[in-house]
Amino acid sequence: MTAKKQNPAEGPSQAEWAAIADTTLPGGALGTNMVPKAERFIIRCGQGARVEDLEGNWHIDYVLGAGALILGHAHPAPMKAVEEQLAKGIHFFGALNEACLHLARELTDAIPCAERLAFTTTGSEATFYALRMARAFTGRPNVLKFEGAYHGNHDYSQVSVSPGAATNFPAGRADSAGVPEVLPSTVLIAPYNDLETTRKIVEPVQRVIFSEPGFLSGLRKICDDNDVVLIFDEVVTGFRLAYGGGQENFGVTPDVAAYGKIAGGGASLGAVAGKAEIIDFADPARRGNGDYAQINGTLHGNPLASAAGLATLMELRKPGFYDDLNAKADDLRKACQQVLDRHHLEAVVCGQESFWQILFLDKPPRDYADVRASDMATSKALDFGCLSEGLYVLPGIRRFVSAVHSSDDFEETVRALDAACRGLA
Repeated sequence: MTAKKQNPAEGPSQAEWAAIADTTLPGGALGTNMVPKAERFIIRCGQGARVEDLEGNWHIDYVLGAGALILGHAHPAPMKAVEEQLAKGIHFFGALNEACLHLARELTDAIPCAERLAFTTTGSEATFYALRMARAFTGRPNVLKFEGAYHGNHDYSQVSVSPGAATNFPAGRADSAGVPEVLPSTVLIAPYNDLETTRKIVEPVQRVIFSEPGFLSGLRKICDDNDVVLIFDEVVTGFRLAYGGGQENFGVTPDVAAYGKIAGGGASLGAVAGKAEIIDFADPARRGNGDYAQINGTLHGNPLASAAGLATLMELRKPGFYDDLNAKADDLRKACQQVLDRHHLEAVVCGQESFWQILFLDKPPRDYADVRASDMATSKALDFGCLSEGLYVLPGIRRFVSAVHSSDDFEETVRALDAACRGLA
């Protein structure tokens, strides 16, 4: 189903670049995502809802930069903004720049909890700094996260991200080597969509598991009753569920929220937003006073990323943007579910709004324990089949719909999924 170009890109072949990856990168991969070498391809460029590999094949992209590219690849608005900023300067440090202040004003206007914000380089940095500022504010060492929730790559987030067995709540275990043994003792674990335990950190959507009615508002009350800081991880949900993110979508305002991905238009930018009395612990005037929550980074507030982010947000503000995006995703989920049902597979297309993923369960999951109980081996086998049929998905990982996915993309997706289902048999 992938379209083949007559003249693939000149230079080393895809196989030659793959060999270079194998000798220079751990596992020949970037980060945690690895696919079988038979399905591996190397991206040359992206356009709209598709990416082209070095052999000239176009793949329908549902990874979308881990959800950052809500406008798809090479959208003219952020491209133009970046080009204009390039002529003014790529990077500044130690002084404010015009581009980041434009974006800061837009972010604080858009985010319900944002009385103040601090820029970061990534979403992982944002969640890490959010914890640091919350600890500085409360004077308490412990946080609570949910089983199966991914909040970035720092040590505190690497506790009970993907446990292979049932968690002995509230104790969790580090999922990565190199994490100090003492650290997991400061991270309490609870099951998602469960209000039985005091909670401190929550992502409004956990992978493709949406919060049940009353869950987030219940967290808000628990935190208020116990003088606990409520943190939302909006790195993915921010500006995807609604312009005001999960906070607007669910009608619950946290004390602090972490941002990345869409906020930077796909470039390297994140932010921590929240109540001024918490964010102001990062005020450099506090240095030397013992209550300073240090936040500093070479690329914080980078003008190129700020320009890309602001241009992206201006597109999202156009009337009907989210209605159109969510309607597209709903159509895709329904069409994919029909394919699964035709093949008599006990699988569901999970997700809401512009999220989706196929899991081998009899109903959508409520928490990570449900996901763990699903047939992940078959889910990944189906995803590998989709990869071979020209869909760019990460096996076992949630996927997204962009504003530029078309009916033709969806028709090809249905054909690819149908072929992948036949391949399972």
